[in-house]
Amino acid sequence: MAERKRKKKYASEGAPEWMTTYGDMVTLLLTFFVMLYTTATVDGAKIQLILAAFNGLGLHSGGTTLQATGQLADMGNTIMALPSVQRGRALDEARKKAISMFQPEIQAKKVRVKEDERGLVISLAADSFFEPASAEVRIEESRQLLQRISNLLISLEERKFRIEGHTDSNPMTDPEGEYQTNWELSTARATNVLHYLVDFGVDEQQFQVAGFADTVPIADNTTEEGRSYNRRVDIIVLSEGHL
Repeated sequence: MAERKRKKKYASEGAPEWMTTYGDMVTLLLTFFVMLYTTATVDGAKIQLILAAFNGLGLHSGGTTLQATGQLADMGNTIMALPSVQRGRALDEARKKAISMFQPEIQAKKVRVKEDERGLVISLAADSFFEPASAEVRIEESRQLLQRISNLLISLEERKFRIEGHTDSNPMTDPEGEYQTNWELSTARATNVLHYLVDFGVDEQQFQVAGFADTVPIADNTTEEGRSYNRRVDIIVLSEGHL
């Protein structure tokens, strides 16, 4: 009796069926995270990168993908047009502009520019702008810088600003001095910086002023270098959550 010929098994052509489900799952996850972005301040350029990264699934077919046209692409365009996204983009542009404008002072460690939960922070090293235990601004040395800061703030018409004074942890030692505590000194320094910015054209109604003494250090107060970092005046372009 002749042996039956065994049929050869051939692999099915095309992508395996699980790829369709996987593609749909990835698309749904992306949609979920895109929706999360609607409640946050988003960099529009990053959204563009996300959209570009999901421009179809290559040779495989699956669920709806972020093509150049379609409902999900419209969702991406809508997200980038949200006020929170526009404000976040404006704040990022302001940071880049500030770094460019204050580059000489940044290199000289007179100014620091950063972003944190408060917004865009321009920190003035107090030792470069004030005499020890004094709130009088060295205006001849700092006039041009304060004018440039004013020009930057004027360009941010719809923003709110806060000026915060900070000191190190060393107590005031002169009982006959003008300022008896670091609270008074930090507040007076912030207020005097405000006066000059207003003189240079910034709207006073856009500002808040606060003195924090040594309660918000950014460095170790046990070293002289750390104390010098803590002696500062922060000019802040406030984020939405800190108005």
